[in-house]
Amino acid sequence: MAEKPKIVICMGSSCFARGNEKNLQVLEKFMQERGLRDEVDVELGCSLCREQCSQGPNVLVDGKEYHAVDPGMMYEILRELFKHRANR
Repeated sequence: MAEKPKIVICMGSSCFARGNEKNLQVLEKFMQERGLRDEVDVELGCSLCREQCSQGPNVLVDGKEYHAVDPGMMYEILRELFKHRANR
Protein backbone atom coordinates (compact mmCIF):
# COMPACT_ATOMS: atom_id res chain seq x y z
CA MET A 1 0.00 0.00 0.00
CA ALA A 2 1.33 3.43 -0.94
CA GLU A 3 2.22 5.91 1.74
CA LYS A 4 -0.45 8.49 2.52
CA PRO A 5 0.17 11.98 1.20
CA LYS A 6 1.03 14.45 3.97
CA ILE A 7 -0.50 17.92 4.01
CA VAL A 8 0.72 20.49 6.52
CA ILE A 9 -1.36 23.64 6.87
CA CYS A 10 0.39 26.41 8.77
CA MET A 11 -1.86 27.84 11.47
CA GLY A 12 0.62 30.41 12.74
CA SER A 13 -0.97 33.78 13.35
CA SER A 14 0.15 35.26 10.03
CA CYS A 15 -0.97 32.34 7.85
CA PHE A 16 -4.19 31.97 9.81
CA ALA A 17 -5.00 35.68 9.38
CA ARG A 18 -4.11 35.53 5.68
CA GLY A 19 -6.52 32.69 4.94
CA ASN A 20 -5.37 29.25 6.02
CA GLU A 21 -8.55 28.90 8.07
CA LYS A 22 -10.46 28.95 4.77
CA ASN A 23 -7.93 26.60 3.16
CA LEU A 24 -8.49 24.14 5.99
CA GLN A 25 -12.24 24.31 5.32
CA VAL A 26 -11.60 23.58 1.62
CA LEU A 27 -9.44 20.60 2.59
CA GLU A 28 -12.02 19.21 5.01
CA LYS A 29 -14.86 19.57 2.50
CA PHE A 30 -12.79 18.04 -0.32
CA MET A 31 -11.84 15.02 1.78
CA GLN A 32 -15.36 14.50 3.10
CA GLU A 33 -17.03 14.72 -0.31
CA ARG A 34 -14.61 12.18 -1.79
CA GLY A 35 -14.29 9.79 1.14
CA LEU A 36 -10.59 10.58 1.58
CA ARG A 37 -10.44 11.01 5.36
CA ASP A 38 -8.38 7.84 5.83
CA GLU A 39 -6.17 8.44 2.79
CA VAL A 40 -4.29 11.55 3.87
CA ASP A 41 -2.27 12.66 6.87
CA VAL A 42 -3.15 16.23 7.79
CA GLU A 43 -1.07 18.23 10.21
CA LEU A 44 -1.88 21.66 11.58
CA GLY A 45 0.94 23.67 13.03
CA CYS A 46 2.98 26.83 13.01
CA SER A 47 6.43 25.56 12.17
CA LEU A 48 5.96 25.30 8.41
CA CYS A 49 6.77 28.86 7.42
CA ARG A 50 10.47 28.72 8.15
CA GLU A 51 10.54 32.51 8.32
CA GLN A 52 8.36 32.86 5.22
CA CYS A 53 5.31 34.26 7.00
CA SER A 54 5.14 37.22 4.62
CA GLN A 55 4.53 34.78 1.75
CA GLY A 56 1.59 33.08 3.47
CA PRO A 57 -0.75 31.46 3.70
CA ASN A 58 1.71 28.59 3.45
CA VAL A 59 0.89 24.93 2.85
CA LEU A 60 3.26 21.98 2.56
CA VAL A 61 2.22 18.94 0.48
CA ASP A 62 4.55 15.94 0.50
CA GLY A 63 7.50 18.25 1.15
CA LYS A 64 6.62 20.81 -1.54
CA GLU A 65 5.97 24.33 -0.27
CA TYR A 66 3.14 26.44 -1.61
CA HIS A 67 2.89 30.14 -0.79
CA ALA A 68 0.06 32.69 -1.04
CA VAL A 69 -2.43 29.81 -1.13
CA ASP A 70 -6.03 30.92 -1.56
CA PRO A 71 -9.07 28.58 -1.49
CA GLY A 72 -9.06 28.16 -5.28
CA MET A 73 -5.38 27.23 -5.30
CA MET A 74 -5.95 24.87 -2.36
CA TYR A 75 -8.69 23.11 -4.31
CA GLU A 76 -6.43 22.77 -7.37
CA ILE A 77 -3.58 21.37 -5.25
CA LEU A 78 -5.94 18.76 -3.82
CA ARG A 79 -7.46 17.97 -7.21
CA GLU A 80 -4.01 17.30 -8.63
CA LEU A 81 -2.92 15.29 -5.59
CA PHE A 82 -6.01 13.08 -5.78
CA LYS A 83 -6.64 13.17 -9.53
CA HIS A 84 -7.17 9.43 -9.54
CA ARG A 85 -10.29 10.06 -7.38
CA ALA A 86 -11.36 13.47 -8.74
CA ASN A 87 -14.63 12.22 -10.23
CA ARG A 88 -15.80 10.50 -7.10
